[in-house]
Amino acid sequence: MEDTSTHPARQSAAVPLPAQSNPPRRILVVEGDDRLRSQNTEVLIRYGYHVDAAEDGAVAWKALKSGSYDLLITEHNVAKITGIELLKALRAARITLPVIMAAGNLPKWEFTLNPRLEPAATLLKPYTTAELLGTVQAILRVHASPADQIVLPLSWPYRTPTDRLRP
Repeated sequence: MEDTSTHPARQSAAVPLPAQSNPPRRILVVEGDDRLRSQNTEVLIRYGYHVDAAEDGAVAWKALKSGSYDLLITEHNVAKITGIELLKALRAARITLPVIMAAGNLPKWEFTLNPRLEPAATLLKPYTTAELLGTVQAILRVHASPADQIVLPLSWPYRTPTDRLRP
């Protein structure tokens, strides 16, 4: 009996889809609590994101000016430059970046006084890993470029080039 597993024209059509060509989305996490910053960073990396972390607002602002990010997740009560101050700096510099604000107490009065500072989403502390991931995915989906939104369904029929050439 002939071994068909090594013959390209006779391989199964159940070949996995090629990996996405889009690079991983870049996220900056700003969190003063070492444990929570590490935990959030590890979770996001595990789910395929490229993550940088900052322990305070000054470090975050330096990273934002020198890097290109798809999302900023910042604690409001972070040292040196608060989350609101980061939002003000982003808007003043005309950097368009979706922001998720994490806080135990959100400064709603700031958003009322200046609606353009309103973050894309908020996470009330304490939040779960599922809440973090769900919020990140939702915000990145809303703010995705058209090229990022092309997703092939899992049932998409993929055939090797030799399958198409068979008589």
